[in-house]
Amino acid sequence: MANIRVIIVGAGIAGPVLAVFLKMKGYDPVIYERLPGPGEGGIAIMLQPNGMRVLSLIPELLKHIPGHSPDRMIHCSCLDEVEDILVDSDISPATTRERYGFPYIGVRRPEFQQLLIDTAQKHGVEIKWGHQAIEFEQSEDAVEVRFANGTKDTASFVVGCDGLHSNTRIALFGKEKAHFTGMVRVGGVSPTPPVLQGSFAVVNNYGDGRHMIAYPVAEDEYAWSITTRGAEAKENWRMQNAEQQNEIRKGPFSAWGFGAGDLVKTGQKIVRYGLCDRPELESWFKGRIVLLGDAAHPTTPHLGQGANQAFEDIYHFMRLLGKHNPSADQLSTELLLRVFTDYQDLRLLRTSELVRKARRQGEIRVVEGIDACRARDEAVRTRFNDDVLARRASDEMLSGPFTESEM
Repeated sequence: MANIRVIIVGAGIAGPVLAVFLKMKGYDPVIYERLPGPGEGGIAIMLQPNGMRVLSLIPELLKHIPGHSPDRMIHCSCLDEVEDILVDSDISPATTRERYGFPYIGVRRPEFQQLLIDTAQKHGVEIKWGHQAIEFEQSEDAVEVRFANGTKDTASFVVGCDGLHSNTRIALFGKEKAHFTGMVRVGGVSPTPPVLQGSFAVVNNYGDGRHMIAYPVAEDEYAWSITTRGAEAKENWRMQNAEQQNEIRKGPFSAWGFGAGDLVKTGQKIVRYGLCDRPELESWFKGRIVLLGDAAHPTTPHLGQGANQAFEDIYHFMRLLGKHNPSADQLSTELLLRVFTDYQDLRLLRTSELVRKARRQGEIRVVEGIDACRARDEAVRTRFNDDVLARRASDEMLSGPFTESEM
């Protein structure tokens, strides 16, 4: 009997990982991606222990991840030309492995995406580029997907992994405008600045109405992003043209302390984009179509949990699929309903809370006015220097989604 066909919409970060797990469990996944090939979009991702825990279930994957692990987490502030270290904590691979089993790894997003695509293809997963899903027609035991180029395909069920601007989500729940948060980001990748030479640190740099996060993605490179309030900018990840990049390199950020200005002045492939999220959904599925990752719960990047929560989604989705359909047989609509309901009920509350926390974190980071900024800095100092509070917050975010895999 032929393996059960599954259509995955989206070949970004979540889609290839889900496809590998489905293939490993005896399904026949195929990925459809609207872009003509792997994109250069995005700057970098910080893989955190909870996401790494899920990726570790794919044989040999972790050792091929390109990137670099930080040793320190530094929070610093530059106000009225006064530089202040608020927090300096140990997040070295040895420490995070002892606490959570896995380290942090900073990685360029395009390189990481390419690794996941290569891994999926090595597992026999077909990826069809240049296919934008536009219509979904459900029957009693299948879903037919129609694409903008006129082609069609049919599968037992469909998983929408197509991100913030998900066509799958629109097909299920109607068109809705992404919510612009009032914040924009500028970022790029730069040579390690002199002040950080010989040190690998995640650096949170706070200023008046602005925040930078920077972290190593190679022995000699840092990825960085600056968040400010500003007019809406389309979230398309396209690199600024040469003139725009030079304006950023020579602009007011270039004088920022703690190496931030050096990163800006030497930035490569600088992008600018607005930060958006969407209203929380009450349900993530209809019939034989379900959402996963940013398609279900798009988030602002202030906790660095977007990709990592998508991996948690994948773990629980696959665990529940295995629980309800251990032989990977044809799934009745009733059986799929149980899988999708259990998955949604388990994940919806957790991801919604993290989306709200990320939104609040972003608001706090870019407060304006010296008094408000000093209050923010003191709150950061208090929170992260309190070992009990800091450990509790880290445990809540990084200890999931399992201790011993039940997949």
